[in-house]
Amino acid sequence: MPAWSTTLSASRWLSRSLLLIAGALQTLTFSPFELWWLGPLSALLIVLVSVPLRPERLFAAGWFTGLGLFGSGASWVYISISQYGNTSIPVSVLLTVIFVAGLALFHGLAFWFWGKLAKDSQIRRLLLFPAIWILGDWLRGWLLTGFPWLYLGTAHTDGPLAGWAPLLGVHGLTFWVTVSGAAIYGAWWLISQRRHTAAALTLVVMALPWLAGPSLNRVAWTDVSTEPTSFAAMQGNIPQQIKWDPEFLKDQIVTYLGMTEEHWDTDLILWPETAIPIPQDQAGKIIDHIDERLGADSTLITGIPWYGFSDRIEDFTFHNSIMAVGNGDGMYHKQKLVPFGEYVPLQGVLRGLIGFFDLPMSDFSRGPEYQEPLVANGIQVMPFICYEVAYPDFVAFNSRGADLLLTISNDGWFGDSIGPLQHLQIARMRALETGRYMVRGTNNGVTAIIDHRGRLTETIPQFERATLRGQVYTATGSTPYMQTGSWPVLTLAVILVVFVRERVIPPSSASGS
Repeated sequence: MPAWSTTLSASRWLSRSLLLIAGALQTLTFSPFELWWLGPLSALLIVLVSVPLRPERLFAAGWFTGLGLFGSGASWVYISISQYGNTSIPVSVLLTVIFVAGLALFHGLAFWFWGKLAKDSQIRRLLLFPAIWILGDWLRGWLLTGFPWLYLGTAHTDGPLAGWAPLLGVHGLTFWVTVSGAAIYGAWWLISQRRHTAAALTLVVMALPWLAGPSLNRVAWTDVSTEPTSFAAMQGNIPQQIKWDPEFLKDQIVTYLGMTEEHWDTDLILWPETAIPIPQDQAGKIIDHIDERLGADSTLITGIPWYGFSDRIEDFTFHNSIMAVGNGDGMYHKQKLVPFGEYVPLQGVLRGLIGFFDLPMSDFSRGPEYQEPLVANGIQVMPFICYEVAYPDFVAFNSRGADLLLTISNDGWFGDSIGPLQHLQIARMRALETGRYMVRGTNNGVTAIIDHRGRLTETIPQFERATLRGQVYTATGSTPYMQTGSWPVLTLAVILVVFVRERVIPPSSASGS
């Protein structure tokens, strides 16, 4: 490998600083910055520093990379801990540091595995880098309920690789971003070896998906109806501090009823997550009033807690739910719960220690698997509540047979940070992967209509009380990604691990740095 790469890696201080920067560059690829082209640059910088390192230093290399990514891209959790968790600033800072450092361990573990697989060959490391990155992302999105956030491919909702999303999903896009960084590094090395033809071929192969992506945007993977459905979403902008205060319950309901006054005849009306902040067994009069006001062909879908007896756990429980009222039917219970926000791990130990472990409505139970879509005016509407929309395979699988996707959220927990804007971009990627319109209702932004190509057609700015009006269109059929999920990309990553480790490159000495 190039001597200058080895020189950069030789200094611990310099190499770790560069890896922190590389991780932070990835945050700039996502909303609101959307500098997608920094993704391959970040990958290039990571391999530039990491490939020559001794195997025992790769865990630290991965951890510092993750620290840069999550320290810049996910530290918005501090706002929910400090401002809404009634937790002192020192404790909030400590918990945020633990959160970020813990997430960075996933990168550390992936890089440690990388070193174990190719400890004697830098060329093997280069070839294995994309596979290791993808497998690390998958593990992070699955283990301990997962944190499927800040995947590099998500940056391409408006990038040149967007056309590949309906075929490969977000992990496929991430794979090619990391391939591109590794390919540029490899081409530099080939040029240093005077193998110019091989270097040119490497760059050409790397560039092909980037060039083909815009053409794929024109492919119609699903059949989108030409018959519009009128839609209205109410963004109440209810302050988080009063959300669960019984004294303000009536005011909140009156707010949403008032905002809906001119829209009762709209085909589909959407209120956000827990817009009705009392369980359905106590909200009968409110629900009946809504049902009476709705037009004959109108459906209102709202977030509402659910309390009752669960056959699955054989006990009474709370669910974070969403229900259809009027010319519709169905109740959906959230399956992917947010740790500490909706349930508290080890609650027997943690409850009562600090305010953050006693947030309102942090005792929900997970809903059952394989729930049916809601029905609104004969339309099959698959709902996802808040965090659930971040799980690519979960959304793809549950969207089969759905005509329209819907997500509700309350991103007020994260204030005026980049977190809610990242969340919106994630929802856009899910619409792009499934070839379906997605409507998004939030308490304080960003409420939006997203079309089947992941484009925003209507939005309400954050922190405004307003009503969004627009039209949405149903879709039938499935994208290739809905049928296969991420398994083709994950299988390719495993094949690369096995094939490159065992068969391709004979061992060569590492640089010793």
